[in-house]
Amino acid sequence: MRGALREGLEGTTHAQCWRVKIQHFFDEATSTVSYVVHDSTTGVVIDPVRDYDARSGRTSWGCAEKIAAYVARERLAIRYAIDTHAHADHMTGLPFFRERFGAQSVTGAGIGSIQATFRDLYNLPRDFPVDGRQFDVLAEPGKRLGFGSLEIEAMHTPGHTPAHDAWRIGDALFLGDTLFMPDYGSARCDFPGGSAAVLFDTIQRIYTLPEATRLFVCHDYRPGGRPLAFETTVAEQRRANVQISARTTKAEFVAFREARDASLGAPALILPSLQVNIRAGELPEPESNGTAYLRIPLNRLGGGKS
Repeated sequence: MRGALREGLEGTTHAQCWRVKIQHFFDEATSTVSYVVHDSTTGVVIDPVRDYDARSGRTSWGCAEKIAAYVARERLAIRYAIDTHAHADHMTGLPFFRERFGAQSVTGAGIGSIQATFRDLYNLPRDFPVDGRQFDVLAEPGKRLGFGSLEIEAMHTPGHTPAHDAWRIGDALFLGDTLFMPDYGSARCDFPGGSAAVLFDTIQRIYTLPEATRLFVCHDYRPGGRPLAFETTVAEQRRANVQISARTTKAEFVAFREARDASLGAPALILPSLQVNIRAGELPEPESNGTAYLRIPLNRLGGGKS
């Protein structure tokens, strides 16, 4: 469970050595960890957050501004802003980095299936695009994006949702919601298109990576009140993940995950967030009075315990 900033010789590209820095940013309100990954001149942002106050209905860019301050101090260009998936627990900050830094917005190529599901849930117009065109770049599995001297590669990691990607650069893999720290476990699989069996298979692929591969999580819920932690390794997960270690069978994991998910309530911000996140983070178009509105479908999501 390592520190906030890592720097060192992490890999080679075209026989040239490069250095990579990874800086985390933690949003207390949603327990989300966002990252800037960069060399000396150019970076990407992974899973940024748009602040949303459910009581007042106000949005703001406090979290994104903290990242921007770091980017300014490091004098970086930001080439891409990446969402690992359509988040159900926070609004994405992708538009901030497009507008402030000219970054291209990126997500997995399967986002259209998520857009179609939630277009119907929110009763959006039938001409609402469900082909991912709201994003600048749709990443097929294995797609590589270059930035500065570095390169980041998409790894399709379904299970939590069918359109979920982890992103790999050198010896580091940014997991999204697939796995959390070993003392917390794995992602829930009860969202549309989710599957505990598929998540098990995805995690097994991650577990075949070199044991020293560094894994960076998108959320840390700090069980027992422990300090923030966001970096682990394949070896640590295989040995110590409380829900899915190397000893866990598929049948055991599926039975556990399905039973646990059946007891969980919906994430607090799922209904506000997803209608924004399927738009690549843009708010709905303002209506005739100049105000944008979110839709809250009633009696459509399950209950259960929180």
